[in-house]
Amino acid sequence: MARLKETYVKEVAPALMKKFGYKSVMQIPKLEKVVINVGCGEARDNQKVIDAILIDLAAITGQKPVVCKAKKSVANFKLREGMNIGAKVTLRADRMYEFVDRLFNVALPRVRDFRGINANSFDGRGNYSMGLKEQLIFPEIEYDKIDKVRGMDICFVTTAKTDEEARELLTLMGAPFAK
Repeated sequence: MARLKETYVKEVAPALMKKFGYKSVMQIPKLEKVVINVGCGEARDNQKVIDAILIDLAAITGQKPVVCKAKKSVANFKLREGMNIGAKVTLRADRMYEFVDRLFNVALPRVRDFRGINANSFDGRGNYSMGLKEQLIFPEIEYDKIDKVRGMDICFVTTAKTDEEARELLTLMGAPFAK
């Protein structure tokens, strides 16, 4: 079982219950899923780009990514409906906790000039989104094997009703928010 999941059960949930005064354990916010998305515009010209993204995402998350296709044709972007334009992975349960643990404790500290993640990226309903500029911060990615540095979007979906509850949940889980 993931170390972060045990920490949630033993420390995070009781602290949240005490701080916000929940009457039932079912009211305590929890992390529902983590979605990692890599969009890539140059994939329309070169199919090998999508393959490289899929390999990187699979190495980082330990799960097979899904290829995202364009929903609409856009002439200005030379994009047709159905073209491959990115990849995504949805993590839940143990894989999600293991990924979040590695992100907060291993990957983010490896970012150059890291001062913390932005605490204002909540959506108003208790979900948090952040972007990374390069996939190299993950130890699973070998510098020599990548063809291009790519970023990714990471979205934390919680059961929290407000941003304050979600921020407290992620802070107790180890999210390094900027002061």
